[in-house]
Amino acid sequence: MTPPKPAARPDRVSLWRYVKLFRQDILSAQPARLYRAKMAEFRTPFFRSYLLNQPDLVKTVLKDRPMDFPKSDRIGEGLRPLLGASVFLTNGETWQRQRRIIDPAFEGGRLRETYPAMWEAAQAALARLTARAGQEVEIEEITSHAAADVIFRTLFSIPIEDDIAQEVFHEFRAYQRTQPILNLAAFIPVPRWMPRFFRRDTKAAARRIRGLITKLTKDRQAAIAAGEAPDDLTTKIMTTRDPETGQTFSAEEMVDQVAIFFLAGHETSASALGWALYLMATHPGWQDKVAEEAQTLKTCDFADISKLRICRDVFREALRLYPPVPMMVRETTCPERFRNRDIPEGSQMVLSPWHLHRHEGLWENPDGFDPARWQTENGKTCGREAYMPFSAGPRVCTGAGFAMVEGVLLLSLILRDLQVDPVQGREPVPEAHLTVRSRDGIWLRVTRR
Repeated sequence: MTPPKPAARPDRVSLWRYVKLFRQDILSAQPARLYRAKMAEFRTPFFRSYLLNQPDLVKTVLKDRPMDFPKSDRIGEGLRPLLGASVFLTNGETWQRQRRIIDPAFEGGRLRETYPAMWEAAQAALARLTARAGQEVEIEEITSHAAADVIFRTLFSIPIEDDIAQEVFHEFRAYQRTQPILNLAAFIPVPRWMPRFFRRDTKAAARRIRGLITKLTKDRQAAIAAGEAPDDLTTKIMTTRDPETGQTFSAEEMVDQVAIFFLAGHETSASALGWALYLMATHPGWQDKVAEEAQTLKTCDFADISKLRICRDVFREALRLYPPVPMMVRETTCPERFRNRDIPEGSQMVLSPWHLHRHEGLWENPDGFDPARWQTENGKTCGREAYMPFSAGPRVCTGAGFAMVEGVLLLSLILRDLQVDPVQGREPVPEAHLTVRSRDGIWLRVTRR
């Protein structure tokens, strides 16, 4: 069974038709030719955008010359009310300083230290899902809850049942479909006086979320000052000094960073795990392999993760087909020449994991689910050159290693004890808002093994 894929729009539409389609769903607003193109140009009355699908051009932008292609300021049009000056949105020296403080918290050794909190969250998720065995379940609700629990336990050492954690979680669920991660302004620059392309209540929701995060952050500051803070990710980040300036994050800066940690670590992980479980339901042979491999999971032992090779390939394949963040945008700071085309300064360079991961000229069976591909020459080559679920280069997601451990652990533990099957007549339709989700949820029947 070929995994679901959104229908593409006609190749040529008016600008205003494109605006309407884009607001409904980023993915189905794009033409089918992007699955074949090496580079595609979009012309508007205002400026030009270029989507890059050629691996060496993607490498130039993300790895070879990343400082020449900073994140487009237009990305912040809709997300800045929530994320402020977080590491997700900043550029230049500000971004470099933030990464110098944040990166040590996510180094390899810290993954081992955070693993017990992940294990506890995974056990709680398994218990919640087991309680619904024999039922049809909307699995994205379950994965959202699980991913939020992982974040709260690893960031703040509190489970999702904590009152403030519950409030933040529910506010994010309300927020997640009000604002796309790739704002329309990335394609069409609009004057400041024009209405923004997000719902009127988005800023209000962002204020509520930031208020709750501010309380958590201030409580932690007090605990650190009193010498009573747990040794979790938040404490590590708040007490790490920039090796060049000796400064730590201010309280407001920390709120910005926690907001993106929660957004990136909760929303994207929930998306990836939901699609992975759906793919397991529709490919029972692979589900059985993962379940058998997962029988080795008995206790909270970080070394077990390295034994879950089949599940890792399954999860990588889910990230290929359904990359949580479907598009990224950079901006040219000087004139460029790509594929014999002159690209003016200030152009938008669109990098699309969604299209690159399914490119017909790069991948064998690009729309098919085949975890075994990662052991083939084509899979290994594309894995190096045309696979970027966490971006690539210096701006690769800080929590990429964290996400891979979390996703593989949760998927393995769930399938160790439970079987998931598709619900007839309820095939999910992918669409992208904050992340790649299903239009009407992902419905699966859950039974005990």
